[in-house]
Formats: sequence, C-alpha cells, structure tokens
Amino acid sequence: MVAFAVGAALGFLSGLGVGGGSLLLLWLTLVADVPQTEARVMNLMFFLPCALVATLFRRKQFRPNWPVTLPAIAAGLLGAAAGNFLGPMLDTGLLKKAFGILFIVCGIRELRTK
Repeated sequence: MVAFAVGAALGFLSGLGVGGGSLLLLWLTLVADVPQTEARVMNLMFFLPCALVATLFRRKQFRPNWPVTLPAIAAGLLGAAAGNFLGPMLDTGLLKKAFGILFIVCGIRELRTK
C-alpha cells in the first residue's frame, strides 16, 4: 500500500510537471533500498505512462512550438541512445556528483525566480 500511495503522489506531481521521476529515484534508492540500476529502469517505466497521460490532458492547454520541439525530441532520442551505449564506460561517481550539482543549481534558481 505504501508503494501505491507513493506512486500516486509522484504521478500527481508528474502531471503537474514537477518531476516526480526524480523523486521516485530518491524514494526507490533511499527508502525502498532498490539498487540504482534497477531504480533507473523502474523510473523509466514509471515516467512513460505518466508522460503519456499528462500529454493527453495538457494538449488542449498548450500547442507546442513544433520547429523547436521536434529538434529537441530528436536530440533527446539521440542522447538517450548515446547514454545507453556509453553509460557503462562512464565513471558513475563523477556522474552522480554532476547530477547533484545540477539539482542544487536548479533548486537555487527555482527559489530565486518568480
């Protein structure tokens, strides 16, 4: 029941665009004691249906700027493929530190802007 409640809360946050997937990774690794490699796969499995539902509901509220959106989607797909191929060769300690710094900078920026 706890996992269901956490999934529902994080799905709600994902629907708002807050980034429930990042919070899911924290919950899985720190609270549920899931190994990092499994947590990443579970996070992707969580994100895809949440993104689909949010997109379906939000499509009436927002029309994407396709000349900007389509190249971003293509670059994201290429980046995801490169990450899957190059990921095992990267130093995960350095990657964890880089993401930690990124989250801190984004948090500070969010606190300082309206």
